[in-house]
Amino acid sequence: MLLPRSPHLQPQQCLTCEGVLTKHYPTEKQLHHPLPLPLPVSPPLTHRSSQRRSTLHHRRATTPSTAPSISMQCMYPFQVQTFRNLLKASIAQRDLITGKTLHAIYFKTLIPPSTYLSNHFILLYSKCGSLHSAQISFHLTQHPNVFSYNTLINAYAKHSLIHLAHRLFDEIPQPDLVSYNTLIAAYADRGESGPVLRLFEEVRELGLGLDGFTLSGVITACGDDVGLVRQLHCFVVMCGYDCYASVNNAVLACYSRKGFFNEAKRVFREMGEGGVRDEVSWNAMIVACGQHREGVEAVELFIEMVRKDLKVDMFTMASVLTAFTCVKDLVGGMQFHGMMVKTGFHGNSHVGSGLIDLYSKCAAGMVECRKVFEEIHAPDLVLWNTMISGFSQYEDLSEDGLWCFKEMQRKGFRPDDCSFVCVTSVCSNLSSPSVGKQVHALAIKSDISYNRISVNNALVAMYSRCGNVHDARRVFDTMTEHNTVSLNSMIAGYAQHGVEVESLRLFELMLQKDIAPNSITFISVLSACAHTGKVEEGQKYFNMMKEKFGIEPEEEHFSCMIDLLGRAGELREAERIIETMPFNPGSIEWASLLGACRKHGNVDLAVKAANEFLRLEPYNAAPYVMLSNMYASASRWDEAANIKRMMRGRGVKKKPGCSWIEIDKKVHVFVAEDTSHPMIKEIHVYMEKLLRKMKQAGYVPDIRWALVKAEEVERNEKERRLLNHSEKLAVAFGLISTEEGVPILIVKNLRICGDCHNAIKHISAISGREITVRDTHRFHCFKEGQCSCRDFW
Repeated sequence: MLLPRSPHLQPQQCLTCEGVLTKHYPTEKQLHHPLPLPLPVSPPLTHRSSQRRSTLHHRRATTPSTAPSISMQCMYPFQVQTFRNLLKASIAQRDLITGKTLHAIYFKTLIPPSTYLSNHFILLYSKCGSLHSAQISFHLTQHPNVFSYNTLINAYAKHSLIHLAHRLFDEIPQPDLVSYNTLIAAYADRGESGPVLRLFEEVRELGLGLDGFTLSGVITACGDDVGLVRQLHCFVVMCGYDCYASVNNAVLACYSRKGFFNEAKRVFREMGEGGVRDEVSWNAMIVACGQHREGVEAVELFIEMVRKDLKVDMFTMASVLTAFTCVKDLVGGMQFHGMMVKTGFHGNSHVGSGLIDLYSKCAAGMVECRKVFEEIHAPDLVLWNTMISGFSQYEDLSEDGLWCFKEMQRKGFRPDDCSFVCVTSVCSNLSSPSVGKQVHALAIKSDISYNRISVNNALVAMYSRCGNVHDARRVFDTMTEHNTVSLNSMIAGYAQHGVEVESLRLFELMLQKDIAPNSITFISVLSACAHTGKVEEGQKYFNMMKEKFGIEPEEEHFSCMIDLLGRAGELREAERIIETMPFNPGSIEWASLLGACRKHGNVDLAVKAANEFLRLEPYNAAPYVMLSNMYASASRWDEAANIKRMMRGRGVKKKPGCSWIEIDKKVHVFVAEDTSHPMIKEIHVYMEKLLRKMKQAGYVPDIRWALVKAEEVERNEKERRLLNHSEKLAVAFGLISTEEGVPILIVKNLRICGDCHNAIKHISAISGREITVRDTHRFHCFKEGQCSCRDFW
């Protein structure tokens, strides 16, 4: 709501707050707390207490000593209380326009300077996201009090400017508990337990007391360390702080996230006995049930909430949807969707995000997601981000994800850190370095990549998946700080590229810096061991998970161990793990064993693995194709023909193999025996010349990969077919379409064949190029006749 305009106010006198401040007061560059980043790390907390008890830094050097020469006639006959009420209403409604009008009036009238009013202007700009105006208002406050500092610290924290928040915190003459809670919450949101624990200790030393906000922030920050959470939980109970629902909710969420579901249920039960449950507690327990695949129990909790006449809001609905998503229960989620339509929750943006997440992750397809999205009358930024994330779940819909990102900006939404995380995942699926770099540039222009560790983590993962581990490391090294996700992304990138030495070195560095590894860390470390045949190291790290860090091995870790043993030829040991693991083996485990059997030629065990695979996924073409190829390689043509007939009888179709390369921001796709490309003749001529040079260098075509009977096709025809494999055509096109010395990146939707692997090694030596091939298993980086996998793949 805008204030009525005075008939005595001339147009040239209608100054906004920005106009007044820009004309008479310091600009952003002149402020004591400027915005340019990166910033130096704040001083250690141990040195700050003594500094705080001495003199406060002189920080008003840039503030004018005299008031600006403007008219002091009162243009509005406001009473101070009326002005305060209007200002409070503007803050409550986040009405920035009215707030700026009031601020301009405040400067141009005889309303006396007031710390109270100045604080509320800082709060107004903070809540409206106008950080620069909040900074200026703070610096114009003649006598700032602790509320002034706390408000601006909170604004910095919301913009992830943790260094500025900490620096300002150090200047408070006598910080109160709210000051500490604000900074603790900022660090907790970033998962940084070290600074939080030091702040927590300082609060206790100063005798400021503790409340629910303090303890919930500390527990949340330490959530990755279960042992520490247990100690804090004991402290909470012993000191009587378990009367705070927020503290119990934080403990419950930490236990659930780390796999201690029974502990989480016990906390929830004790909260009920103590009468301290709130709606957040119920929502947290429902999410916990989903995380631990207890979808039925999640629904039962929701029903109990309704029976107890507890407030069921959009957050409750979203929590139930999260539970269905975690257990991949699409049918139950759709039924719940129908119930939400009947109860009037349909069309809500927050609930819509939960539905899109459910449908995209449970293989319902993006058609349903689009329907949900289109039914939301006023989609917000969160909904757009969820939609982009949904597209990232499907590699063949990555272009739609990019379109969605562009459309979101066209509609006036400014991408936030979550937007960039989602769209970098889309770029990873595209394996398009040029698009990824454009997104990176946009993030830099938005000042987000410097502030948000999550965006930098996503960029590291994106560059790694696009075959550029050097740029991934460059982003990693420019980050001002690293967390577990940062190191996980870099460790995984090195593992995928066969640089296992750096991968394991980073893991050891992680342990030295006391950065707690999580289950994802060990998946990357075990994968690095699997890709290099380090069986003993892999077993050591697998045992370390539980013995040293209390991390229970999950299905993915057992799959890595099966892959590790299978690649190393220990097939029976891999089979034993499948039969003794504390989970029902899934298709991933049997697929790993089947792939190992193919590599080592164990047809009998391959038949068993393929049958188990087909029992779980009868319409997946992979086991049919792998077993058929194994029979063909062993010249067991009748069995191979039987497998193909079985596929046709069941209506299973093999996904056609293809390879693609990006040249001048355009993607060129090739299939075997391709004749559709406009430059196919030039490619064939080039390949013939290249083949002669390769044979002179010692290349011998491995005709076993032609997979046809010897008596049916002549050797020359087999060699011709091998020469027309999609990855060879893509490599040849890349060589003739780029300048000498330019690296080449090829992406293949299936596993690279043995003959192509050997051929590209020779091509890299002859051409002097670095050639990277990304298949479904890993990156093969060819250079000077060698591959990064060392022929272990």
